[in-house]
Amino acid sequence: MKIERKWAMPNKRTFQIKPIKELINREVRSYDNWLDPFPYPYKRDALEELANWKNNAFYGVLFDPPYSPRQLKECYDNLGMSLTDTKSSVWSKWKDEIARVIQPGGKCISFGWSSNGLGKNRGFEIIYILLVAHGGNHNDTICTVEKKVNNTLIQTPNQHNKKD
Repeated sequence: MKIERKWAMPNKRTFQIKPIKELINREVRSYDNWLDPFPYPYKRDALEELANWKNNAFYGVLFDPPYSPRQLKECYDNLGMSLTDTKSSVWSKWKDEIARVIQPGGKCISFGWSSNGLGKNRGFEIIYILLVAHGGNHNDTICTVEKKVNNTLIQTPNQHNKKD
């Protein structure tokens, strides 16, 4: 795994931040099939969008959800979704669906305030982390590039014991 740190001014349009734009230009090739379920300015429910796609439909996914409760509120209030609809269980469902639609050998590029990405339990391995510092009182943006190495969801002991 390679880790790099670069500095750039913050921007509400994540993909316009210079080091992030360079990362996307390097990783996302025009002849591969990529999906961005959170495209700006479209504010649809990502689970509804992802449900439209077959298993292994995409080479890669750009995963750039709202990072904070404030951003969730700004993005989803106009859709009639409350913050109770956007708790961590929804993030897990997003990640499960994203893992489902990525082909084996494909990639997920996640953006946020942690480097957790989709994770090993969903069959992914981190290959690159880009830490973009913004200075001052701004949180860094952490970009995690993962490769799908396993096509099955690995159940943890807690998942295995859950009752539906």
